[in-house]
Amino acid sequence: MEFIKTTEQDSKYNHLEKMSVSQLLTNINNEDKTVPLAIEKVIPKIENLITNIVTRMNSGGRLFYIGAGTSGRLGIVDASECPPTFGVPHELVVGLIAGGDIAIRKAVEFAEDDTQQGWKDLQEHKISENDTVIGIAASGTTPYVIGALKDCNKHNILTGCITCNQDSPLSNISKHPIEIIVGPEFVTGSSRMKAGTAQKLVLNMISTAVMIQLGKIKGNKMVDMQLSNHKLVERGIKMIMSELNVSTNTAKELLEKHKSVRIAISNYDKTNK
Repeated sequence: MEFIKTTEQDSKYNHLEKMSVSQLLTNINNEDKTVPLAIEKVIPKIENLITNIVTRMNSGGRLFYIGAGTSGRLGIVDASECPPTFGVPHELVVGLIAGGDIAIRKAVEFAEDDTQQGWKDLQEHKISENDTVIGIAASGTTPYVIGALKDCNKHNILTGCITCNQDSPLSNISKHPIEIIVGPEFVTGSSRMKAGTAQKLVLNMISTAVMIQLGKIKGNKMVDMQLSNHKLVERGIKMIMSELNVSTNTAKELLEKHKSVRIAISNYDKTNK
């Protein structure tokens, strides 16, 4: 089968510059509505990947995202949210981008074309067989990502990918490919739009489901979250009040003492049985 980049096919819309703002927004929104439906078709594949990730993380493994441009930035965003949300170490979920940290803000020319650098970047983190590496590339053709996953396969490291084209080179070398076929973008070739949205939604699913499976949520609450600002402290107090049926002052005292919602709840349960 011939590989076709549907993400770069001509938009279904034309003469965008002649549309009103209302027309632009309505048409963009209509295209965005198709993304969750495209994801729905691959939920079993996402589930399979998550199950394998959890098994490895329960054995001390870590999760790596690797990408270039928008895809790399999305991986970094998801990875960076895991410590404050779930109270895990920064080293547990890691996002890597072609060109290094400077590429988070500014494009680094030709960084994504280096087939060797991805593996070198992973080696800096002492990548091992317990770890999982998910390549993120809307096109499925990014050399930096493909090269990294090829080397991971050679070293028996679990590989997955998130792409928006079918039967791409990246999918073909990934052990757990996730292909969200969103079709042509509203602005032709602008994969930061539907493709980027699809990637972000899948990353949300992966990190959230993995952390829940690892026991980082109690009920539906982020009991392991880092109390890094007043808003989160207030949220923590409310969690304790709700869970233990105690007053605001008691909840506040417990949180100030234990510095953790989970520990505050656990210790209160033990001392009041």
